[in-house]
Amino acid sequence: MKSIADLRKSYERAELNESASQADPVLQFEQWLKEAISSEVPEPNAMTLATVGNDLRPSTRVVLIKDFDARGIVWYTNYESRKGLELAGNPFAALQFHWVELERVVRIEGVVERVSAEESDTYFHSRPLDSRIGAWASPQSQVITGRSVLVTNAAKYAAQFLLQPPRPPHWGGYRLKPDNWQFWQGRKSRLHDRLRYTLQADGGWLRERLAP
Repeated sequence: MKSIADLRKSYERAELNESASQADPVLQFEQWLKEAISSEVPEPNAMTLATVGNDLRPSTRVVLIKDFDARGIVWYTNYESRKGLELAGNPFAALQFHWVELERVVRIEGVVERVSAEESDTYFHSRPLDSRIGAWASPQSQVITGRSVLVTNAAKYAAQFLLQPPRPPHWGGYRLKPDNWQFWQGRKSRLHDRLRYTLQADGGWLRERLAP
C-alpha cells in the first residue's frame, strides 16, 4: 500500500479571485452550490456540522442542508440528539462543505437558532412517509440494544399513525446565522485561493484574502 504521507494531488481546476467573486457571501455560496449540483458531485448538499458541548469537547457529524437564504443555513434533526443537546448549551457552531471533485471548500461559522414550528411542520410533511416514521422510531444518539429496537419502534408508530404521522415534538429545524464565511479553491503548488467574509456592524460584509 502506498504511504499516506506520500499521497499528493495537484489542484488545477479553477481559481477564485476578488474581481470574479460575489461581494455577498450568500450569493457566492449559491453560485458554488448550483455548480456542485449541476456537476453531479456525490451528495452536494452534505455538510459537516461541528458543535461544542459543555465539556468543551468538539464533535462533528454530516447533515444535509435543506434551505438557505440571507438569514442562514437550515437543516433538520432530533433536538434530543448529541448535537441538539450541545447546541442547547452552546449555540455557536460551524459548517463545512467539501466538494472534492471541484476542489472547493466552504466554511461557515455563526450562532444557531431553531427555525419556527411552522417551518419545521412544512418540511416534515414534505418528507417521505418512511422518513417521517423514522423520526419517531429513532431515539437518536441514545444507546440501544440492537437494530430490532428501531424496527419494532417503526412498526409501532406506523400502526399508530398510519399515513399521517405528526411532527414529533423533539424533531425540527435549526438555522445557522453566519457571521463568518470562507471560500477555498484549490490551486497548484499549494498556493490555494482563500477568501474570507466577515459580518460588519452595519450588516455588510468585509471580504479579505487569507494566505493558504
